[in-house]
Amino acid sequence: MSENSKPYKETLNLPVTRFEMKANLTVREPQIQQRWREADLYGQIRQARAGSERKVLHDGPPYANGEIHMGHLLNKVLKDIVVRSLTMQGFDSPYVPGWDCHGLPIEHKVVKDLGSKAATMSLAEIRTLCQADALKWVDLQRDQFRRLGVSGDWDNPYLTLDPRYEAGILDVLADLLAGGYVFRQLKPIHWCMNDRTALAEAELEYRDESSPSIYVNFPIVSGVPAAWGTGPWHAMVWTTTPWTLPANVAIAAHPDLNYVGVRYVDPESGQALQTILAADLLPKVMALRGVTEIQELGRCRGKDLEHAQYRHPFIERTSPIVLAQYVTVEDGTGLVHTAPGHGTEDYQTGRTYQLPTLSPVDGSGRFTDEAPAALVGKGVFKANPEIIALLRERGYLYHEFSFVHSYPHCWRCKKPVIFRATEQWFIGVDRNDLRARTLKEIDSVRWLPGWGKSRIDAMVTLRPDWCISRQRSWGVPIPALGCNGCETQALTAETVRHFRDLFRKEGADAWYTKPVEEILPPGLTCSKCGGTDFRKEGDILDVWFESGASHRGVLTGGFELGYPAFMYLEGSDQHRGWFQSSILTAVGTTGRAPFQTVLTHGFVVDDKGQKMAKSGGNAVSAVKATEQYGADVLRLYVASMDYADDIRMSEKGIKEMSEAYRKIRNTFRYMLGNLEDYASFDPASVPSESLHEIDRWALRQLDEVASDVKGAYERFEFYRVFQRIYQFCSVELSSFYLDVLKDRLYAELPQGPDRRAAQFVLAKLHDVLTRLLAPLVPHTAEELWELIPDSPAKVPSVHLAAWPEAEPSGTAAESAIPWKDLLVYRALILRETESLRKGKKIGSNQEASVELYTDSSETAEFLTRYRDLLTTICIVAEIDVVRVGQIENVQSEQGWVGDETHLVDLEHRLVIRALKSPAGKCERCWNLRPTVGQSAEHPGLCDRCAGVMSALNSQV
Repeated sequence: MSENSKPYKETLNLPVTRFEMKANLTVREPQIQQRWREADLYGQIRQARAGSERKVLHDGPPYANGEIHMGHLLNKVLKDIVVRSLTMQGFDSPYVPGWDCHGLPIEHKVVKDLGSKAATMSLAEIRTLCQADALKWVDLQRDQFRRLGVSGDWDNPYLTLDPRYEAGILDVLADLLAGGYVFRQLKPIHWCMNDRTALAEAELEYRDESSPSIYVNFPIVSGVPAAWGTGPWHAMVWTTTPWTLPANVAIAAHPDLNYVGVRYVDPESGQALQTILAADLLPKVMALRGVTEIQELGRCRGKDLEHAQYRHPFIERTSPIVLAQYVTVEDGTGLVHTAPGHGTEDYQTGRTYQLPTLSPVDGSGRFTDEAPAALVGKGVFKANPEIIALLRERGYLYHEFSFVHSYPHCWRCKKPVIFRATEQWFIGVDRNDLRARTLKEIDSVRWLPGWGKSRIDAMVTLRPDWCISRQRSWGVPIPALGCNGCETQALTAETVRHFRDLFRKEGADAWYTKPVEEILPPGLTCSKCGGTDFRKEGDILDVWFESGASHRGVLTGGFELGYPAFMYLEGSDQHRGWFQSSILTAVGTTGRAPFQTVLTHGFVVDDKGQKMAKSGGNAVSAVKATEQYGADVLRLYVASMDYADDIRMSEKGIKEMSEAYRKIRNTFRYMLGNLEDYASFDPASVPSESLHEIDRWALRQLDEVASDVKGAYERFEFYRVFQRIYQFCSVELSSFYLDVLKDRLYAELPQGPDRRAAQFVLAKLHDVLTRLLAPLVPHTAEELWELIPDSPAKVPSVHLAAWPEAEPSGTAAESAIPWKDLLVYRALILRETESLRKGKKIGSNQEASVELYTDSSETAEFLTRYRDLLTTICIVAEIDVVRVGQIENVQSEQGWVGDETHLVDLEHRLVIRALKSPAGKCERCWNLRPTVGQSAEHPGLCDRCAGVMSALNSQV
């Protein structure tokens, strides 16, 4: 060793990198986001993709109240992955975030905070406070979504309280009125007694409730077949809503069911009674009270009972028996208590038979003076016991018990709702074939997962008319004008468009702040009486109508994103919510679905499969998790899951994903550490023939990964993206290629062709994998991109880059090397060397000498041909191939002592024996080589390291 030469250890090309092992995401990510904002990266992306085919993911607006939760995180990250991946595929994919700012929760909170002061304030004043509350949460959630790395036009979101958007809502309403879809009618709808407003199906949650279940004998006045004999006769009905009996105006029978008239003796009173019920249910009903004395007096079909008359059990009213197809014999008696004011099917039956629609219940769920005097002022549920007692007292109660069943609750106040007939505005889903046309459009949409189509198809098929009016103040008013002369309400396409223009200029608050005289459409007269004296009505539009109209306010409105959108992406509950309200309003006004693709994800649940909720103590805070682990870890967590099902999230899962993220990061750290001097030469100067076979293998594997990942992105299967990249980093790279590469990278001449070839591959791996990961972990990808050496082809940000293309044949050409077989042999060899390591006979594979014995000429020829390559990929000192007679006799033929281990593999006719190599250990590369000591100048080095040292010394 010359005086000017360096110590051997200092001549190794040991990796040095600015890319730290510890991500420190919570510090780095905000810094990266700040640079994005300062550089207007979103604007640069829009400019770069301008003129390309447009694919817009239209944001379903989250509700503007409270901090974001894990459901928000899941939804927004999935959307961002879609948008970023579409952009990198070359599409113009703008993302305009939005917020749903109206609705009961905000109004309820504001009124609650005001307390008694609310009663002294005008609706306009309360609306002002509601707007301030909504905008406060918009600002907070915007910051929290940005912290997740979600890219979009955050400075110009769409808000449902924006006057431009409010005008768009009325524009849709006007078109639906012009199309004949909107009507006003007294109909039973779901009603929240707590919030005193109508509810849509999408605003309901179903929970088990215990209700009183009663069987009642209604006294029949006429219509019993004469052959059955004289009465008194009764019709037995079953109900779980005794409070609806004051509104009873009919009993429904199925026309084709068999009904039986019986005389039975009550086992408690001994009284003989005669009643009618479905023949199939007779045994079950009689068994409820243990009735054994039963005499059948006659049978008939349900159609024979039509128009029979009965008397209400506690109200002076006579009503008919009618026919209905929905009557079954699954439960009850086969005769159904019918109150058109308190049920959808009952209402339809009432219209068929022109029955009165009675609903003696006010907005707070208390009986009005239309009910019996004893019930007036009582809450409907609290009145149940009194009604049952009244029936028992009059001798009409056959049986009573508690019945647990699924019952609708308000999604906001969580309290049970009722069916109540009120005057409301509706969209008729069967008018002008709206339902049929919507179902046809559903067929034209791509639903991901596929079950989404079946779900919305069933919901649209079965849904009733859509009640679009609400009895609240914080929302877009339905600009109906009531005639003070005859109570007719004026709401036409022309009047709504008049108010659309007003709202666009002054906002919906103008409805509440201006006197009616100032805002009346010119020349308006009542269509019924010709009057000109009007008042403003007080209903607002359903918030689902508001958000469902976003295709007008955003896609074709001021944002001009284009119609239809490429994709809507929301949770599975939106099949009955936003997806449905959007397609119904869109088909009704444009004839087309507002989306080409609908992607649905499941709900966020805890690790036990339970729904996450603060009240349940099992919620993971999205904000705190971001602060603790960083957005990229959480994004990777989201990407790793199959969103088609409910998604389990937990602190444990996030920690495990943090470890997976660390492994991926360390793979890049290793590559970057060996690319510190990569910028000092031109990659194009690396001739393809200088690449080793394992380099070509690595590039072919990278091409396969890129192809698989691109396909997974295009199918929106992000969990496959994560799995493929993670496996490639942790298995093919870290556990194989990079491990094999160490000797070449550390010990070869820094500028030598062998090391440069390895660096060429590392640079390619780094470049391609960084771009493939960018939609999942945008901050980490940006950091990695900044460390890639500058070149004419490098764009300022990875998010301006495109998908990587497959390598030309010169570097990643198909190889004749049988890698599949070689990797099988490698696994067998490593199994044996691992035994040596566990036995403390060697410290690393570099110290192992491997002997391969086979009695197969074909195997011997194969192993001999690829012995050097196999030695390299196994990272052992040497491999010898020995041809023997029979591998079963190898141990005795070779004279091995009993304590030596070896592996016999009969499938490959192979015996593997690993020993510690007798060769000397190179002081520089630590490999055991027979050439150690052959250099007079460097007696402690192998021939390769001696040559490198001579070259280095000559450069000094």
